[in-house]
Amino acid sequence: MKSNVTIYDTTLRDGSQGEGINFSLADKLKIAERLSHFGVHYIEGGWPGSNEKDIAFFNEAKKRNWGSAKIAAFGSTRKAGVAVEKDPQVNLLLEAETPVVTFFGKSWLLHVEKVLRTIPEENLRMIADTVAYLKKHGREVIYDAEHFFDGYKASPEYALKTLQAAQDAGADYLVLCDTNGGTLPSEVAEITVSVSKQVKAKLGIHSHNDCGLGVANALAAIEHGALQVQGTINGFGERTGNCNLTSVIPILELKLKQLVLPEGHLRQLSEISCFVDEIANLHHDTRAPFVGLSSFAHKGGMHVNAVNKSDVTYEHIDPALVGNQQRILVGELSGRTNVMMKARELGIKLEEKDPRTKQILDLVKSLENEGYEFEAADASFELLIRKNLHPHAPFFELVEYHTSFRRNAKNPAANCEATLYLNVNGNPANAVAKGDGPVNALDQALRQALITHYPQIAQVALIDYKVRIINSSSGTAARTRVLIISSDGKNEWGTVGVSDNVIEASWLALVDSVEYHLLRQSAK
Repeated sequence: MKSNVTIYDTTLRDGSQGEGINFSLADKLKIAERLSHFGVHYIEGGWPGSNEKDIAFFNEAKKRNWGSAKIAAFGSTRKAGVAVEKDPQVNLLLEAETPVVTFFGKSWLLHVEKVLRTIPEENLRMIADTVAYLKKHGREVIYDAEHFFDGYKASPEYALKTLQAAQDAGADYLVLCDTNGGTLPSEVAEITVSVSKQVKAKLGIHSHNDCGLGVANALAAIEHGALQVQGTINGFGERTGNCNLTSVIPILELKLKQLVLPEGHLRQLSEISCFVDEIANLHHDTRAPFVGLSSFAHKGGMHVNAVNKSDVTYEHIDPALVGNQQRILVGELSGRTNVMMKARELGIKLEEKDPRTKQILDLVKSLENEGYEFEAADASFELLIRKNLHPHAPFFELVEYHTSFRRNAKNPAANCEATLYLNVNGNPANAVAKGDGPVNALDQALRQALITHYPQIAQVALIDYKVRIINSSSGTAARTRVLIISSDGKNEWGTVGVSDNVIEASWLALVDSVEYHLLRQSAK
């Protein structure tokens, strides 16, 4: 059913305080647009008193239509001893011209005395004056009670006075903040219940993840009366991060049956999670609940056998509800069901009791023993299956390759070159190419040798290259696994190669990448 709980996103402000997170103005506008389409209720754009980029964001935000989402500016109370109408930071909040202003004040006497260096009564006046001034100018006001749970545990009476000061001045929400992230869910629940009996304004929750409890604490507050949850996409934030909205939102909708997004918008969850990571230039967390690639991945043979009979045996929700999908992994712990279901996932018909299924499984286990891993190399696995089911003439055969690396003491620029000899349908195909390194040179030579025979190879680009040492105890003689991700501009695929030599491992992965593309093209 439609919920009264509102979602307040602070990715652009609190999230950007996380280590390694830095959004440009264009990035912030893109994320805000995406969040508005997703259906969150509030989008906190930043702190207009802190930097020019946030001021520019709000200047641009004034020109745009944000649909049902409300843009919020963030700041703090007036300074101690300064009249609110003369406080430049408070006036910058008004100049942002947002419909909502969120500001924080101190709930913990420790901060009042040691950080603000003022008296408790002045802190209460600072909170009340700021709320009243913003309300006078027609803003919706959200008061973030910073360090509320720590303040409450130290002095319940004073912490409640700070909330009452904001409430009496007209605040629309009183948000209880676990700023240090050290409160337990049981404490959050107990304190939220106590507070709800003593204030009338709507309560919210702002939790941090220092104990790994950001989501649990937010849910504890919501289940005990809070009507707003503040958090960030993918849990970005200072230190270990904020409450992760990509976990809270599906739990609210699918577990607590509270519809907080427009109907059907939850299916955008995985996509928006990847989108924000891409904008932040971060690798997506494959193990993230709900949205990670591994969230609905099954590897163990008994698990896959059960999932084949009924998805609910090892999946707590339908992955499609959050825009994700089931994945079957194949490895040394797999059974024949893994191979069958993975083949079907790749569009290949294969029965579990087919003797070839057992042959493929045995081959996979043998290769994994040598250091291969197919979890991120679906293309190599598909080639393995197809070659065993329907043997075909290779598109090309290696005759010889040679790579060289030269460096002159007087010239720091390295000179890498690859010479390649192939047999393509009985015809010689040779090439010499230079590259940034021996593997890049080999990649370029392979393309040059094949381009006249297979023009479609021009579509393929290598977009990622990873090297993993398998048995590091062997030192420089260790086996090496190379994973390559390739793309034709529309699709991406992974291939793997393993060898005692990193160049040979790279060659094997490169060959699989090209063969996969040519096989797919020939099937059209």
